[in-house]
Amino acid sequence: MGKISGPLLDRIDIHLDVPAVPYRELRAKSDGSTSARMRDDVSRARAVQARRFGGDARMTNARMSHRQVKKFCALDDAGESLLKQAMVEMGLSARAHDKILRTARTIADLEEAPDVTATHLAEAVQYRRLDRNLFA
Repeated sequence: MGKISGPLLDRIDIHLDVPAVPYRELRAKSDGSTSARMRDDVSRARAVQARRFGGDARMTNARMSHRQVKKFCALDDAGESLLKQAMVEMGLSARAHDKILRTARTIADLEEAPDVTATHLAEAVQYRRLDRNLFA
């Protein structure tokens, strides 16, 4: 990870550290989410996005312009405060700012929420922590 430059990491939307799954969980009887369920969730979120962008099924949150991010990712006071704190404390770039908002909008879409909340934003910020851990 130390060999990946900050500017390159800045262009990646989601950064996750995926630990090994413990043997006990691998052998557990309970099932997690199925691929079919995940596919349905993504299809519903993509339908929401298509409606948002005037029926263009090729347009997604990831392709939003800065102007569209401002329009479709409006935040309440709690969200604004959280985003400001994340930007300052993590030293995030303008590119990361928009990526966080796009990701938060997608999280809200997956939950079928009309607005981006501080909870959606907090989850999106967590997906940007890996690159800051490398350079801190």
